[in-house]
Amino acid sequence: MTLLAGLGVLALVSGVLVFTLNSMARVTFSLLAALVCVGGVTAVLGLPYLGVVIVLMMVMEMVIMAVFMIAYMMNPAGLMPMSMLHNKRGALAVSGVVFAALVAGILLAPWPDRTGARPKDTTFQVGMALMGEQMLTMVTLGFVLLATMVGATVLATRRGRYDRLGDDLDRRPADDPVRGGVGR
Repeated sequence: MTLLAGLGVLALVSGVLVFTLNSMARVTFSLLAALVCVGGVTAVLGLPYLGVVIVLMMVMEMVIMAVFMIAYMMNPAGLMPMSMLHNKRGALAVSGVVFAALVAGILLAPWPDRTGARPKDTTFQVGMALMGEQMLTMVTLGFVLLATMVGATVLATRRGRYDRLGDDLDRRPADDPVRGGVGR
């Protein structure tokens, strides 16, 4: 229970820091910390597979976001001062009302008592709840979609590195269509 409370507090503090820090890079890593704590809470509540998936997914997403910020932002690596808050009074009013409604819903909802024993394999239970009897269909569909994306990328690229630089990769300048190319 102590770990659950600690992760919850860390998630809340990191979430607040997202809106109080003054650079995109710091905000990104604060959001990463909050989402990793949420994954930890999920694991502590008895869904370790889902918790690990949340952590892995959020880590990759935030790392990609940080890399793109460093590569493409006008200020150096998103470290220049900035504000994440816009329309502060309106946002505060809306968030206060939504928070009060959520807390009221939590406190006033008639929560059911547990019936039966806890399932032994929570991962299987989550899979069944999400996909029902269509697990094999969804796994197959995932592989088909991956093959489609890879195939579309290969077919969309007319040339490879050997077409640009020659069989020995020594053609200089490279045969690029942007520059008119030597072979065009």
